[in-house]
Amino acid sequence: MKLNTNSKESYTKKEFKYDLTWKQRIIQMVFTALFYGLVLYFIDKTQNIKSIIFQAVFFGIFFNLLFPWLLNKMFGKRIDNIKPDLLNDETVEEEIFANLFRGLEAVGGKIFLTNQRLIFKSHSFNFQKGQTNINYIDIDSVGKRKSAKLIDNGIRIITKQGAKYDFVVNDRNIELQKIQQKLS
Repeated sequence: MKLNTNSKESYTKKEFKYDLTWKQRIIQMVFTALFYGLVLYFIDKTQNIKSIIFQAVFFGIFFNLLFPWLLNKMFGKRIDNIKPDLLNDETVEEEIFANLFRGLEAVGGKIFLTNQRLIFKSHSFNFQKGQTNINYIDIDSVGKRKSAKLIDNGIRIITKQGAKYDFVVNDRNIELQKIQQKLS
């Protein structure tokens, strides 16, 4: 099994971005500021209302505008540069941002759909790092699952050997369809 680390990128490469419309950002800022202000008020009723309002507005702006921008500047390139170890005749056809549950840790990284297998490669900010390879012929079923039994953003892959891989993705239905198309 030879590895191909110099593969050509003929697929559409996705970049890590925190992309919301300005309307969504403003709504998120208002709700964050209101929630934070209420928490401050109920925790310490001796504080001046003007002080609570100032802190809440500052926190809403920082948390929803500056923090995502800072994260993208600090970590964006590291996440964008995740590359799987490929076989010689293997090419990446699709890239999906995802988390893979390894025990209690939701390991962040990317799913790569290649012409031969599904690969999950973690980014360097996890405790559990590395690459997980699942050959398409070894997959028994692919289905939807809920994260924390509440959120509809999970995909479960079960292999013929009984191994379960639980992923969390954005746009679950779209990503699930891409994986199912590779299996047919």
